[in-house]
Amino acid sequence: MVRRLEREGDCVAAASGKVRDFLAGTPCTALDRMLLAVGDGHGNAAVISVVRVGFRSKEQAKAFERVEAVQGSGDVRPLEIAAVLGITGVRMTGLHYESRPDGPGMVVAEADTATGHVDRATLDALADVAAFLPIR
Repeated sequence: MVRRLEREGDCVAAASGKVRDFLAGTPCTALDRMLLAVGDGHGNAAVISVVRVGFRSKEQAKAFERVEAVQGSGDVRPLEIAAVLGITGVRMTGLHYESRPDGPGMVVAEADTATGHVDRATLDALADVAAFLPIR
């Protein structure tokens, strides 16, 4: 497993679509991002992105989650997979997604196949578990 954690404060620059619009009007207080790679030793591997966006209040975090949870509404981009993990051609689709509140913040985890075949149930389970990893 490879792990890299990065902290930064410019949420708007790291976001896209309606998520970016939301963050432009509701500034975040913190942005923590982490990438993980897991494999089964037989050529099948997944990449997992975990992002924590901090806000001034729990209400702002809940409002952020309502925008973030809509498929196609935009995203807080994960760290660059090729640069961090050395794996090319991986695209985070947002189809295997889990979020959870974390005080005045929201944690969002996504998982997608990096190499070989990883079934949907496993990708969903990876996102579910990753949403509970400590990220700050």
